[in-house]
Amino acid sequence: MNITFLGPAYPYRGGIAAFNNRLAQELIAEGHNVKIETFTVQYPNFLFPGKSQFSDDEAPKGLDITRSVNSINPLNWVKVGNKIKKDSPDILIVRYWMPFMAPSLGKISRIVKKNKKTKIISIVDNFIPHEKRIGDQRLSKYFTNSVDAFITMSKAVLNDISKINNTKIIRFTPHPIYDIYGNLLDKSKAIEKLKLSKENKYILFFGLIRDYKGLDLLLDAMKNEEIKQLGIKLIIAGEFYSNEEKYINQIKENNIEDNVILVSKFIPDNEVNLYFSAADIIVQPYKTATQSGVTQIAYHFNKPMLVTNVGGLPEIVPHNKCGYVVNKNANEISNSLLDFYLNKRENKFAPFIEKEKEKYEWNKLTKTIFNIFNELNK
Repeated sequence: MNITFLGPAYPYRGGIAAFNNRLAQELIAEGHNVKIETFTVQYPNFLFPGKSQFSDDEAPKGLDITRSVNSINPLNWVKVGNKIKKDSPDILIVRYWMPFMAPSLGKISRIVKKNKKTKIISIVDNFIPHEKRIGDQRLSKYFTNSVDAFITMSKAVLNDISKINNTKIIRFTPHPIYDIYGNLLDKSKAIEKLKLSKENKYILFFGLIRDYKGLDLLLDAMKNEEIKQLGIKLIIAGEFYSNEEKYINQIKENNIEDNVILVSKFIPDNEVNLYFSAADIIVQPYKTATQSGVTQIAYHFNKPMLVTNVGGLPEIVPHNKCGYVVNKNANEISNSLLDFYLNKRENKFAPFIEKEKEKYEWNKLTKTIFNIFNELNK
């Protein structure tokens, strides 16, 4: 089939772009023709909280990526919509993750639909944003009316869409494993490359740092005296998209400066395996969530996880098998970390992780895409 993507891709960085690149490669490997239409302007600089929107990594191989979409220029939306309409792909896959993108993606999709051939399927990360703003629901509703079907990667998002639009096809399929970050390294060698002490134990908080991800809960858990005595160190690896000073002050107030290793930067693709290989367990103390790409990186590296009981996270991490599901509570987090180390759970969790990760192969997502396409053509 001829398939076009509309959404983030290289040279943009981040999990959504990486996902689109990887899914496109999977579809090409299955024999389809794939084009990607990504952004010339994704966010205006004044709306972007990070240091750069762009990746320093090499371009992914074998992908036809065109930078064409300006998210804030309505004349551009008409131009891109007419271009894709004329190309007349069998499927247009639209990635939707925040209401800010609803006007541009919705308008382009509406124009493409006029060719009466292309089926428009949206992969939705978040339908109701973690950080809510006035008008979000109205914008999302505008977008839902422009596409033919939806794929969600958590049941929570599926339910959110169903509340606004229950007349269109909505299918849930789990977020596939991120297998693009290299191989698992020997733990001691990864620790050495990161210039850390081999005498300590390491837990990892990974990814862009926003308030809803609950880093403050984890920092409170780290002040537990028994955790300090066991030599457990927290690696925070990611760029701050919220107030960094607030967290640094909390580290000082909790007297855990010696127990926290702060790597305050966007971690490039070729360094991701160092951090996951060095860690014993990955901690995601989120206050709200849908699905998470971090859990799927953890599965790739066979790492147990501690997640909070929010959104789709409990669906992904079976409690006491692949890690822990706890409430949004610092004491529960610290108690589970102590259980993990004192009772040597890493080896116990390993076979469950190996089995569980089989659910998250990329061809399960592509199968869902084509099943929806066939339903739409009945």
